Amino acid sequence: MSIDDLPPLREVIARHGLAARKSLGQNFLLDLNLTARIARAAAPLDSHTIIEIGPGPGGLTRALLAEGAAHVIAVERDERALPALNEIAAHYPGRLTVVHDDALAFDPRPLLGGRRGKIVANLPYNIATPLLVNWLSVEPWPPWYDAMVLMFQREVAERIVAAETEPAYGRLAVLANWRTETKLLFDIGPRAFVPPPKVTSSVVRLIPRAAPLSCERRDLERVTQAAFGQRRKMLRQSLKSLGIEPAQLAAAAGIEPTRRAETVPIAGFVAMARELANSRSEMPTA
Repeated sequence: MSIDDLPPLREVIARHGLAARKSLGQNFLLDLNLTARIARAAAPLDSHTIIEIGPGPGGLTRALLAEGAAHVIAVERDERALPALNEIAAHYPGRLTVVHDDALAFDPRPLLGGRRGKIVANLPYNIATPLLVNWLSVEPWPPWYDAMVLMFQREVAERIVAAETEPAYGRLAVLANWRTETKLLFDIGPRAFVPPPKVTSSVVRLIPRAAPLSCERRDLERVTQAAFGQRRKMLRQSLKSLGIEPAQLAAAAGIEPTRRAETVPIAGFVAMARELANSRSEMPTA
């Protein structure tokens, strides 16, 4: 399959000395059928600026542009990849901005000019979860992006989309599904990558909810950290660290304090977060 008349990715990698570095979490996706499938999962593209993290030699970058992305902002930490990305920018004049930066510190909003974007990326495995948490923690909400289409290790993807009672359900699932609608789209096997990782990868789509259930994010994070920090214990024990009677929190959520964290739905955690905030506001001041 050819999506443009640029050189094959293997040739680009060889010419620019782009051997993947484990320290950067790099596994390059060279199958152009798959990069095009990821790009199409983020459609429509023609009315959005796409933020891509860790483009490497530019396989997904090329797919996004070939599929009609109005503009792509490619954020790459590895300076070895910049010449290859600049070649793509020259091939698609005015449609690709290459940014040499650490994605964890990068704020795309100044480059968006007040417009909304989408995040589409084969994320470096070693920073995938921190990046997602950062994007889910954006304030104010709704965020500056309309959608995220992201690749993770399968185990992380399962933790993102999990519902209560499922083994992977935890803090990440609560945060992700409180603020977004999540869906695991498809898997990609190790042999599609160079070098092949030891795990299967999965592509997940997250669409921000316009009006998530009302509570303060920090309070929700405190409750879930306490509850899942001792996930095998009942709430009456795991929530003690919050400084409020666990039975009071459980009652606010309409659940028994003998429940365990993995059985509590998101609405229950939100109710406990609100009760935590209320109890704090009712405390007498010195």
